[in-house]
This record gives sequence, C-alpha cells and structure tokens, in this order.
Amino acid sequence: MKSIVKFLCALVIVVSAGIYNSHAQVYIQVRPDRPPQVDVRVNAPSPRHVWIEDDWAPRDGRYDYIGSRWVEPPSGRSRWVPGHWRHKRNGWVWIPGHWRRGRR
Repeated sequence: MKSIVKFLCALVIVVSAGIYNSHAQVYIQVRPDRPPQVDVRVNAPSPRHVWIEDDWAPRDGRYDYIGSRWVEPPSGRSRWVPGHWRHKRNGWVWIPGHWRRGRR
C-alpha cells in the first residue's frame, strides 16, 4: 500500500511540475520595434546589481515593452543572458533573458 501512495505522490509532483513549466508561446508576424521612449540609466542601487537591457513580455497575444532596469542576481556567480528575438516558422517570438550560474 505504501508503494502505491509513494507512486501516486511522485506522479502528482511530476505532472504538476510539467504544468508549471509549460507556457503558451506567443508568435507575431512583425517583430516590434523598441518604443521611442528613452530608458534613463540611473546609478546602480548596489555594486551587485546588473543592468537588464530591453525586456519584453507576452500579454494578450502581443508583446509589451517592459523596458530596462537594474536587477540583483540570485547568486554572486550568476550572469545575465540577454533576451532576444528569434524568427521561427510561425513568426517572431521573444526568448526571455535568464540567469546562468557561473563556474566555480
């Protein structure tokens, strides 16, 4: 009986992790230009903060410009990999930036 309960618990964890990680991809036919607004780069809040340039977010079937900002890395050895536009068969899609752990 315990093995069945363990199996079901493991199954729930795997299924819920798959649902959490899945997301709908937003494809657009024309890649948007950066808005004409100017992002003012103020002084960093701390020496640890990293400047994130040009970020976009999918909303309601389109991409909204989030802008640029200072962000603190999750760990001291993390480095920011910038987001970028990628052309695929169905159109353009924004590949979000992410933190990559550095080598020790």
